[in-house]
Amino acid sequence: MNGPLNSEPSDIQEEYDSQALDARRARWTASGTGALLALAGLAAAALRAAGTAPALVPAAYAFGAAVCALAAVLGSRGRTRRALWLLIVGVMVMALGDQFD
Repeated sequence: MNGPLNSEPSDIQEEYDSQALDARRARWTASGTGALLALAGLAAAALRAAGTAPALVPAAYAFGAAVCALAAVLGSRGRTRRALWLLIVGVMVMALGDQFD
Protein backbone atom coordinates (compact mmCIF):
# COMPACT_ATOMS: atom_id res chain seq x y z
CA MET A 1 0.00 0.00 0.00
CA ASN A 2 1.47 3.33 -1.08
CA GLY A 3 -0.69 5.73 0.86
CA PRO A 4 0.59 8.90 2.52
CA LEU A 5 1.07 7.10 5.84
CA ASN A 6 3.47 4.59 4.30
CA SER A 7 5.47 7.09 2.25
CA GLU A 8 8.94 8.18 3.09
CA PRO A 9 9.45 11.89 3.85
CA SER A 10 11.69 12.25 0.78
CA ASP A 11 8.91 10.85 -1.45
CA ILE A 12 6.44 13.38 -0.09
CA GLN A 13 8.92 16.22 -0.62
CA GLU A 14 9.59 15.13 -4.22
CA GLU A 15 5.86 15.01 -4.94
CA TYR A 16 5.39 18.48 -3.41
CA ASP A 17 8.29 19.88 -5.45
CA SER A 18 6.84 18.35 -8.61
CA GLN A 19 3.43 19.89 -7.95
CA ALA A 20 5.00 23.26 -7.18
CA LEU A 21 6.95 23.14 -10.45
CA ASP A 22 3.80 22.28 -12.39
CA ALA A 23 1.92 25.16 -10.78
CA ARG A 24 4.74 27.60 -11.52
CA ARG A 25 4.87 26.44 -15.14
CA ALA A 26 1.09 26.89 -15.47
CA ARG A 27 1.31 30.43 -14.06
CA TRP A 28 4.09 31.40 -16.47
CA THR A 29 2.24 29.87 -19.41
CA ALA A 30 -1.04 31.61 -18.60
CA SER A 31 0.52 35.00 -17.98
CA GLY A 32 2.83 34.81 -21.01
CA THR A 33 0.09 33.71 -23.37
CA GLY A 34 -2.27 36.36 -22.05
CA ALA A 35 0.30 39.11 -22.51
CA LEU A 36 1.15 37.93 -26.03
CA LEU A 37 -2.51 37.77 -27.08
CA ALA A 38 -3.19 41.17 -25.51
CA LEU A 39 -0.34 42.73 -27.50
CA ALA A 40 -1.52 41.05 -30.70
CA GLY A 41 -5.07 42.27 -30.09
CA LEU A 42 -3.93 45.83 -29.46
CA ALA A 43 -1.81 45.80 -32.60
CA ALA A 44 -4.72 44.46 -34.64
CA ALA A 45 -7.04 47.10 -33.15
CA ALA A 46 -4.59 49.85 -34.07
CA LEU A 47 -4.20 48.55 -37.61
CA ARG A 48 -7.95 48.18 -38.10
CA ALA A 49 -8.64 51.63 -36.63
CA ALA A 50 -6.22 53.19 -39.11
CA GLY A 51 -7.99 51.50 -42.03
CA THR A 52 -11.49 51.66 -43.39
CA ALA A 53 -12.98 48.97 -41.13
CA PRO A 54 -16.24 49.65 -39.28
CA ALA A 55 -15.86 50.94 -35.73
CA LEU A 56 -17.05 47.62 -34.30
CA VAL A 57 -13.97 45.77 -35.58
CA PRO A 58 -11.24 47.68 -33.69
CA ALA A 59 -13.49 47.85 -30.62
CA ALA A 60 -13.86 44.05 -30.65
CA TYR A 61 -10.10 43.61 -30.97
CA ALA A 62 -9.47 46.08 -28.15
CA PHE A 63 -12.05 44.42 -25.89
CA GLY A 64 -10.62 40.97 -26.63
CA ALA A 65 -7.15 42.31 -25.85
CA ALA A 66 -8.39 43.70 -22.53
CA VAL A 67 -9.90 40.32 -21.63
CA CYS A 68 -6.60 38.60 -22.49
CA ALA A 69 -4.70 41.14 -20.38
CA LEU A 70 -7.02 40.36 -17.46
CA ALA A 71 -6.30 36.67 -18.05
CA ALA A 72 -2.56 37.40 -17.88
CA VAL A 73 -3.01 39.12 -14.52
CA LEU A 74 -5.13 36.29 -13.15
CA GLY A 75 -2.65 33.73 -14.47
CA SER A 76 0.24 35.42 -12.74
CA ARG A 77 -1.68 35.28 -9.46
CA GLY A 78 -2.26 31.55 -9.74
CA ARG A 79 -5.83 31.55 -11.07
CA THR A 80 -4.83 29.54 -14.11
CA ARG A 81 -8.17 27.84 -14.74
CA ARG A 82 -10.01 31.16 -14.87
CA ALA A 83 -7.19 32.61 -16.96
CA LEU A 84 -7.55 29.83 -19.51
CA TRP A 85 -11.26 30.47 -19.89
CA LEU A 86 -10.70 34.20 -20.21
CA LEU A 87 -8.07 33.59 -22.89
CA ILE A 88 -10.58 31.52 -24.83
CA VAL A 89 -13.25 34.22 -24.48
CA GLY A 90 -10.83 36.97 -25.49
CA VAL A 91 -9.73 35.17 -28.64
CA MET A 92 -13.35 34.40 -29.51
CA VAL A 93 -14.27 38.08 -29.19
CA MET A 94 -11.36 39.03 -31.45
CA ALA A 95 -12.41 36.38 -33.98
CA LEU A 96 -15.99 37.65 -33.88
CA GLY A 97 -14.76 41.17 -34.53
CA ASP A 98 -12.79 39.88 -37.49
CA GLN A 99 -16.02 38.49 -38.98
CA PHE A 100 -17.48 42.01 -39.18
CA ASP A 101 -14.59 43.21 -41.34
